[in-house]
Amino acid sequence: MQTLNKDKRTKIYSRLRAHNPKPTTELEYKSPFELLIAVILSAQATDVGVNKATKRLFAVADSPQAMYELGLAGLKSYIKTIGLYNSKANNILKTCRILIDQHDGEVPRSRVALEALPGVGRKTANVVLNTAFGEPTIAVDTHIFRVANRTGLAKGKNPLEVETRLTKFTPAEFLQDAHHWLILHGRYVCKARKPDCDNCLIYDLCEYNKKEA
Repeated sequence: MQTLNKDKRTKIYSRLRAHNPKPTTELEYKSPFELLIAVILSAQATDVGVNKATKRLFAVADSPQAMYELGLAGLKSYIKTIGLYNSKANNILKTCRILIDQHDGEVPRSRVALEALPGVGRKTANVVLNTAFGEPTIAVDTHIFRVANRTGLAKGKNPLEVETRLTKFTPAEFLQDAHHWLILHGRYVCKARKPDCDNCLIYDLCEYNKKEA
């Protein structure tokens, strides 16, 4: 599998940075714990829907202890508008218990410790490491997977392959923010069904439009 050359990758990220110098997640949070819970809830759900639920939830439970004390029924009452809320509620309470018992109520900064939490996989761990702790990680969701393959930034058959190649080939100066630029580009411009190529900042650098020509 080939990827774009270094010059084109640098130009793509430079344009995305010029358009959005300080990108961040659209999930609303005030602490690493709130971000962790929001990301767990965001699986197969929209950020808008998650934010509506967590606005009420975090007002009454913004720590592992407070959230654990809500109990299963209490927690579900706040997140019942979110898809898969039953399993998510179970995982969140188990995660809160582990954070209390093993991490002094704090979100760990270790990938291994994060992935050991119920409901937390590699993608969620990468989001927390990047957004809460400033680590240069890239969480490959459906948007990033699509954009990376379409543009040629990092072609791969699965999320881990794309993540590995993005991490390897993204110039160091862009690595911290690449995750947010790519997810936002995929969400609003390089959409799944019909990419908005007419309003794309990187149209002339992308491999996709050449295939369609």
